[in-house]
Amino acid sequence: MDNQLNVLGTHLALCDCNTGYARKGFCEVPNSDVGNHSVCAVMTNAFLQFTLAQGNDLISPNPMYNFPGLKAGDKWCLCASRWLQAAQANVAPPVILEATHQKALQQISLAILQAHQYQG
Repeated sequence: MDNQLNVLGTHLALCDCNTGYARKGFCEVPNSDVGNHSVCAVMTNAFLQFTLAQGNDLISPNPMYNFPGLKAGDKWCLCASRWLQAAQANVAPPVILEATHQKALQQISLAILQAHQYQG
């Protein structure tokens, strides 16, 4: 994970210990990650219910994929396209810019990400 940069152009920070495409805690985006899991977000109930309604259950654990299930307050690396869809529906969870990979900028403007910056 050498030289990975965030949306601010600095070193990519840790999102949370068991998240990311490779479950290493970083929202890095290897070539095999066609979903672009680059957005480090702090889950909200509104977002979790929104993505469930879209057919993506992030609430229920799925041990087969080493997935613990999420609740409000958890940090998780989200697909950039799903996060943007949630932003357009006014339910996007707050973003940790320092832990959001620069590849998020392929789908989301920095201004939109900054408008949803986590204030924790």
